[in-house]
Amino acid sequence: VYARTISSLRQNEIEFIELGGVKANPVLSLVYEGIEIIKQNKIDGILAVGGGSVIDSAKAIAAGSLFDGDIWDLFSGKSSSNKSIPIFIILTLSGTGSEMNSFAVITKEDENKKWAFSAGESSYPKVTIIEPEIQFSLPKNQTANGAIDSIAHVMELYFDGNENNDIQDEFAEGLIRNIIKHSKILMNEPENYNSRAELAWSATLALNGINSAGRSGGDWATHTLEHSISAFYDIAHGAGLSIMFPAWIKYVSDVKPHRFVKLAKSIFGISKENDSKIIEEFIQLLKEYFKQLESPTSLSEIGISEQEIEILTENASIRLPIGRLKKLNKEDIRAIFKLAY
Repeated sequence: VYARTISSLRQNEIEFIELGGVKANPVLSLVYEGIEIIKQNKIDGILAVGGGSVIDSAKAIAAGSLFDGDIWDLFSGKSSSNKSIPIFIILTLSGTGSEMNSFAVITKEDENKKWAFSAGESSYPKVTIIEPEIQFSLPKNQTANGAIDSIAHVMELYFDGNENNDIQDEFAEGLIRNIIKHSKILMNEPENYNSRAELAWSATLALNGINSAGRSGGDWATHTLEHSISAFYDIAHGAGLSIMFPAWIKYVSDVKPHRFVKLAKSIFGISKENDSKIIEEFIQLLKEYFKQLESPTSLSEIGISEQEIEILTENASIRLPIGRLKKLNKEDIRAIFKLAY
């Protein structure tokens, strides 16, 4: 992909400067470096070649290059902006949906804050190329991380407390079934074009705005909890979500349990009569699916000790309350981390 991209730029006489070194959890220091490169060289666009971390870095750099101040102020909410230089994308890893939305997540390393921002319409990529074949060479764990992140995006929106939206529920449930089906195939057939295409497009649809139509903005508590994990321990976002989502479901499913029952029946075909038994099996089957993708389902699996739960709790509690289906405060957050242990 790199060779093809460089060749294409040169053949079309497009001048460019490279910035590599993007981490799996992209960091603010690289964003600052990119902003300086843009300003010093009067660059008029960014081509992001990679997955969500590369794209999110590009969005922050694109906005920061036109922002008169510290770009982190946009993440912390101290300021806002609706200006960015144009962003173009060649997607190499599907999962975040960042290729077709305006959001970016960046970690401020010195404070262990992993927060999101958007510069409005200007943060939307101008062009995105999604070519399934270039994802053939992804290692299993990267495919798994993308699939889990995509499912998490769908569920965050599904459980935002909004109801009576049957067409969106059907759409969301179908997306999750499709992601599960094709991610399983790709574990054994990484070069299966149809499954690559199905997973790539499902990941885009999960968070490009279509799935959120008619919703109330999403719950996003689980993402906040996971961001604290990957801010400290630098694990992949998808791996953190496979740990936290089952624990979150167990803790909050007493709020509107019928929503969890509905999804459980649609995705896994669970036919038990008792709602609590259905939800219990839903959590178990979700964990089993994550394990099939070789993704962790507990904090202990990734080497986090029970004593470290307090560190995670403090970090996730910086901006309270979190969540929409059930407003979570510090004691709730601590309890969910303990369930995830």
